[in-house]
Amino acid sequence: MAAPETSTAAVPTLYTNNTLRNAFGGVLSFFILLLIGVLAFSIRIFSVIKYESVIHEFDPYFNYRVTQFLTKNGIYEFWNWFDDRTWYPLGRVIGGTVYPGLTLTAGTIWWLLNSLNIPLSVETVCVFTAPIFSAFASWATYLLTKEVKGAGAGLTAAALLAMVPSYISRSVAGSYDNEAVAIFALIFTFYLYIKTLNTGSLFYATLNSIAYFYMVCSWGGYTFIINLIPIHVLLCIVTGRYSSRLYIAYAPLVVLGTLLAALVPVVGFNAVMTSEHFASFLVFIIIHVVAFVYYIKGILSPKMFKVAVTLVVSVGLAVCCAVIAVLIALVASSPTMGWSGRSLSLLDPTYASKYIPIIASVSEHQPPTWPSYFMDINVLAFLVPAGIIACFLPLSDASSFVVLYIATSVYFSGVMVRLMLVLAPAACITSGIALSQAFDVFTRSIKFQLPGVSSNAEVDAGETSSATAEAQNDAVKTEKPEETIKDRPSRKSKKKERVHVEKTSPKAKAKKKRLLALPLEASVISLLLLVVLGAFYVVHCVWAAAEAYSAPSIVLTSHSHDGLHVFDDFREAYAWLRHNTDVDDKVASWWDYGYQTTAMANRTVIVDNNTWNNTHIATVGTAMSSPEKAAWEIFHSLDVKYVLVVFGGLVGYPSDDINKFLWMVRIGGGVFPHIKEPDYLRDGQYRIDSQATPTMLNCLMYKLSYYRFVDTDGKGFDRVRQTEIGKKYFKLTHFEEVFTTHHWMVRIYKLKPPKNRIRGKTKKSKSKTSSSSSPKSSGTKKNPWH
Repeated sequence: MAAPETSTAAVPTLYTNNTLRNAFGGVLSFFILLLIGVLAFSIRIFSVIKYESVIHEFDPYFNYRVTQFLTKNGIYEFWNWFDDRTWYPLGRVIGGTVYPGLTLTAGTIWWLLNSLNIPLSVETVCVFTAPIFSAFASWATYLLTKEVKGAGAGLTAAALLAMVPSYISRSVAGSYDNEAVAIFALIFTFYLYIKTLNTGSLFYATLNSIAYFYMVCSWGGYTFIINLIPIHVLLCIVTGRYSSRLYIAYAPLVVLGTLLAALVPVVGFNAVMTSEHFASFLVFIIIHVVAFVYYIKGILSPKMFKVAVTLVVSVGLAVCCAVIAVLIALVASSPTMGWSGRSLSLLDPTYASKYIPIIASVSEHQPPTWPSYFMDINVLAFLVPAGIIACFLPLSDASSFVVLYIATSVYFSGVMVRLMLVLAPAACITSGIALSQAFDVFTRSIKFQLPGVSSNAEVDAGETSSATAEAQNDAVKTEKPEETIKDRPSRKSKKKERVHVEKTSPKAKAKKKRLLALPLEASVISLLLLVVLGAFYVVHCVWAAAEAYSAPSIVLTSHSHDGLHVFDDFREAYAWLRHNTDVDDKVASWWDYGYQTTAMANRTVIVDNNTWNNTHIATVGTAMSSPEKAAWEIFHSLDVKYVLVVFGGLVGYPSDDINKFLWMVRIGGGVFPHIKEPDYLRDGQYRIDSQATPTMLNCLMYKLSYYRFVDTDGKGFDRVRQTEIGKKYFKLTHFEEVFTTHHWMVRIYKLKPPKNRIRGKTKKSKSKTSSSSSPKSSGTKKNPWH
């Protein structure tokens, strides 16, 4: 009788140890996640420490300006705001043309802080919004990966995402762009989808729709979600993995998510009218057909089921053909087949360069190079294949979604460098799974082979594995959907097998695991190599955050033999415009600088970074590509008073307007055929030296960039193009220089008034008229005011 008493007494002790272990593991995981959040925030504030708290890049300045308006005037004024300082003379309805998620998020944070008597400025809140949400994104990555492969993989993936350079590039302090909050929304939506798929909970399905709604409010990349999830659902149906949990995870998302998405003004009826959303509706119909088939299969006999299936399939095919015919008719009526230009550029990488040069001209829309992968995800590029293999061992609905996510994101990142940002979370998840599995194998191998620990480890491992198996069996019982009568015999056989496995002793299980263990030396060396690999990743990420991605584009720095040089020419130029021009003056520049001019100089611009009107941008490009007189007439017709150009030939700044000039020619020529790119090329080469074409040497962009440039060094040597300019000495007849910044990076010109141009012609015509009418009047004194 003693033996049974001992065995029954050992059971509570085992469960007590497991409970304590789980509690300690939960507390430890909480503190690790807290440290990961601190790491994600702190690694992104190098820009503030090294430079200052300032908004970066171009688009963030528009978002900052909109947030200022929101906090000052309120939400209702924001929705109805017509901005007359952009796209003159057309203007822009801000509330109906922006994704409001970022603005509303920052405005809410500012309102909460001020309600708590923490008086932070709007600019400070905007600067630190991205680092805060990067911590949230890391925690969301933990939740998602935990649902797929456990807490260990989740913690590893969260730590990797906190430091990955691709995500840092768009979330440093000051990078106040839509992606700052959208990546968190993307990962959190995927997590709630997987959570619903694992649990079958309608509560999580509702939360998933709300998270998708926040993603729609934040970024146009929400179409990636509404296409990836239907593809995964279709994959599960085709591979025979349909269940009621899959239906609960998908159907509410399509219905509730689409209704919520249509509430966003910038989306509206596009949520049901554009081709980007048709895949979700088609899969929605398919999953209902499959659900109906499974339902009638459970209530009918096999003979009646065959008859019903024949009827359902025939009716279903007729309905599907009718729906597809309607969709084809709607799509065929659109010149772009119902797809947006950016979506077509993703499906066909050559589409933008052929038909929409305005999209192809953006640097972040170009395909990435191979070194950019190593720069942005570093060693994760080598861990991703191992993570994909680990997802197949075993393959579940959640792990198949991760495989699909990484496969699609790899393709899209290869088409457009901007979408490296979408690849980063997928790479971190798969790499976290790979590292976690590798650490598990190596540490278990060491544990089983250490002297003095192996015997205890065997028993502990056996007990732990048996307890884990029981827990997993209970989970399967609760989550397993109802099965049909046809499947019941296999269910009984599975139950017998499970009972047989449970009867095996813990020592036998431990012995089997020991046979699968790696040699001790190989395990130790492999662990050390993984640690070195992780250290290399950390060093690279810190360098990328501190040096490569922390510098704001509006304040530039350069290191030379005599120390650090700071180029603050952009803010110098915008400050001059703000203080030396009238409030109603219009400023023309290339569209890259529109947002900054409006936000920092508070002046009306002709075009800006929204790029919604290709004809308007082509007009500016045509003016820059035309001779001085023709350009003056174009700008004068648009009521322009000042023209701003960016020039880097003196200091070696490569992103100037001369390097962008061919895109101005292409965009202008796409609307106005008299502008032809070959006229600006010499034997197919773009040149600004003595071999440049006369059309190039006489265009407005060349003259405004190189006016008086020869006075700087006597030669007119361009440090960006590494050559002497072709036309050194010339005068401007229709424009006058009013301001050039300290390093010649920004140059501002003023249009001469019409009187100064036609005064001589008027005098000449008047003198001819007077001489023909009266010979005596030629000797009279002329009025100087005419």
